[in-house]
Amino acid sequence: MLVASFAAPMFATNCWVLASEAGSECVVIDPGMPDVSHQLDEILHEFNLKPVAIIATHGHLDHTFSIRPIADGYGIPAYIHSQDRLALSHPERVLSAEFAATLSGMEFIEPKDVRELRNGELLELVGLTFKAIHAPGHTAGSVMFEVSNEILVSGDVLFAGSIGRTDSPSGSSKDMDETLRKKVLPLSDHLRVLPGHGAETTIGRERKNNPYLNSIKGRY
Repeated sequence: MLVASFAAPMFATNCWVLASEAGSECVVIDPGMPDVSHQLDEILHEFNLKPVAIIATHGHLDHTFSIRPIADGYGIPAYIHSQDRLALSHPERVLSAEFAATLSGMEFIEPKDVRELRNGELLELVGLTFKAIHAPGHTAGSVMFEVSNEILVSGDVLFAGSIGRTDSPSGSSKDMDETLRKKVLPLSDHLRVLPGHGAETTIGRERKNNPYLNSIKGRY
């Protein structure tokens, strides 16, 4: 499997590009802000890749800002969980008041082709299988993706040594606890974790060292 990435200039959001191999079709995950089309084009050119879909792990603007120009530019669908879809056209609904205030006067329109994800859904794309795992807590529609039993794209649910914040609109610490206990801890240790921010890790490493996962284990 080919895995390439870059960090968006704002908030250092990881944009992941997954493909079976160089010279093939690819899936783009979480293209952030500002418009990262140029950075994406560099990766596509380097590995001779053709995007066929965009996936959003959740609706926060630092993960979705560039979805429309890329999706509509290439004429490809964008996937997002049904509970976060509204954030594509109304990002202020899931942002803090301070962040939302900076968007005054900006207009947001969702891409032409939006497809809603549900828990357990399997997407067969570019020779890979993406299993959607609904993982609320950071946002109500946060989703992780287990990819061909090799990779977990964790979005802002799980980071190396940490987890996503739960204090923004539609976030919930109770839901995050449930997600960590029922959705993250049962995952296989060998999975390579590609997070929304920061360095990649593995489930095994986080099971041993992540204080939030250890806290969950200690309470149940």
